[in-house]
Amino acid sequence: MSKVQVDTIDTRSGTSTMQIGSTNTTTINLGVSGDTINIPSGVTIANAGTATGFGGANTPAWAVTMNGNQSGLSQNAHTLVEMDTELLDTDNAYTNTASNYKFTVPSGKAGTYVIGALLYCNTQTVSQFRVQIYKNGSRIGRMNVNDSSNPDYPSAMINLVDVASAGDYYQCYCYHNQSGGITLYGGDGTNAIHTHGFFGYRLIS
Repeated sequence: MSKVQVDTIDTRSGTSTMQIGSTNTTTINLGVSGDTINIPSGVTIANAGTATGFGGANTPAWAVTMNGNQSGLSQNAHTLVEMDTELLDTDNAYTNTASNYKFTVPSGKAGTYVIGALLYCNTQTVSQFRVQIYKNGSRIGRMNVNDSSNPDYPSAMINLVDVASAGDYYQCYCYHNQSGGITLYGGDGTNAIHTHGFFGYRLIS
């Protein structure tokens, strides 16, 4: 292997394009571990091929819904919502078994997460209907609907940002003050994320 040591590589007079490598080239390495490659202001990097290793993906990510209605939610109780139908689970990190229904941050995937939930219930007279996000068994966010005169069936939605460590888990809960209890509407898990769902993703750092 040979080595070329120079301070500047430039195009020859009369040309404006430089090619590094040829038809026999399969890999070109720029620098070694610990080096900094500077791209000056005003430089444009044009990609006509496939670029990998840049940026990243907003994963882990999950989106789940309810396969059917959830009935019997007691008055003034904080009830775990049975989000049992997975639409998206990039890291196989969502648990959809009874009494769990949670997303757990996988090993090596700590970071800042965007988390949201949407619920829809069956009564027009409830004066307080609340969707809640729990982390490790404790509430970290909630959104209330406080209007018993609403002519439509109430829905509540929440979005929040939270910093998570590996092993932390998130769940969706519901609270209401309707005498006799309520039912949460579910069903049609293939496209019902617009009426009910629990979802989230990690932000690229």
